[in-house]
Amino acid sequence: MGTAFAHGNKVHVKGTVEKIGADSVAVKTADGKTVEVKFAATTIFLSRSNNEDKPAKASDLAAGDLVVIHATPKDKILEADEIKFSVPAAVKTGAPVPAKPKS
Repeated sequence: MGTAFAHGNKVHVKGTVEKIGADSVAVKTADGKTVEVKFAATTIFLSRSNNEDKPAKASDLAAGDLVVIHATPKDKILEADEIKFSVPAAVKTGAPVPAKPKS
């Protein structure tokens, strides 16, 4: 996935959920950096499945989910306006995850 980038006064964070706290999510971006984004009372959560966004909640997020977060920088932290997430394709379809080659 991608990384954090600016869009107007907003920041977009794309990557994989690394861990979820009570009030934040840590996202590992494609460049290997971990970006923490705080939840706000107004954060909108959307679960994406079959090209359709459905209302969700923070407790629906899981480590390994793919996310796109629209956030606002506030006092050196990122506060989520909207979090769209989906389950990785291999997990969603039940397809086996390829084994690592033996060395």
